[in-house]
Amino acid sequence: MDRDRLLAAAPLLAAGIWGGMYVVSKWGFRSIPPLTLAFLRVALGAGVLYVAVRATTPARSFDRNEWRRFAALAVWLTAALSTQFVGTDLTNASQGSLLTVLTPVFMLALGVTALGEPLTRRKSVGTALATLGTLVVLSGQYDAAALAGGSVSGVALLLFSSLCFAAFSVFAKPLIRRYSALETATYATVLSVPLFGALVPVEFYLDPAAFDSISPSLPVVGAVLYLGLLSTAAAWYCWYKGMEYADASAVGVFFFAQPVVGILLGAVVLSEPVGLELLGGGTVLAVGVFLVNAD
Repeated sequence: MDRDRLLAAAPLLAAGIWGGMYVVSKWGFRSIPPLTLAFLRVALGAGVLYVAVRATTPARSFDRNEWRRFAALAVWLTAALSTQFVGTDLTNASQGSLLTVLTPVFMLALGVTALGEPLTRRKSVGTALATLGTLVVLSGQYDAAALAGGSVSGVALLLFSSLCFAAFSVFAKPLIRRYSALETATYATVLSVPLFGALVPVEFYLDPAAFDSISPSLPVVGAVLYLGLLSTAAAWYCWYKGMEYADASAVGVFFFAQPVVGILLGAVVLSEPVGLELLGGGTVLAVGVFLVNAD
């Protein structure tokens, strides 16, 4: 595998890290209210990214238009994570899986319509296969009948979150092309910190009792560190790094790997059962990802 193709697959590492959040959640990070957790995650991740960019990249002077583009990414990011965390809090696991399935589909649509990326037959078939494989994997993990239950508003928030994260990914492409994945991830994340911070007092006002459960236990601290250092700083850099070498619509299919990693880690770390759906669906998913990225 040549260097460019290897770096184009960097988002696979990001998807693997996000898959690990399933196991981390079992260790107690849900004891923190969702918007407060999002703020802690992003603030920690932004600090790490800023240190990295200052240590490795020459100082740049961005014009007002470029700062507006970074700010727009920050808004998309804030909308994506805040609605994801609240939506997940309002729904069941089956409904939460919608986020995994729809984000790559939105990325494909935005990549083609907003960036003019080519929609080849191979990319279309590969994305369809990856979607099918993911649905098979999820069918073995979650109860399909549970999709009809839960909160309608929670499902709507997850749908909106999928679109927002797709926009955060796709609309970063021009900045990544002009500068780098590290700089784009850093400044978009740094600018999102005050936006997330503004949501914390709102959350406290609406549900002050939720803050009574916060406890700085080792599992909670470890979960926040995982979310900030790995799921934010490392994963967002890897996610954007792939777009230095591949179309945004091609990068999106790596998102499908997230539930596979989560289920495998659940089996290894938590001794949870794994069905044949993982093997069959995972194989179809891998074929789809290969078709898209061999295009």
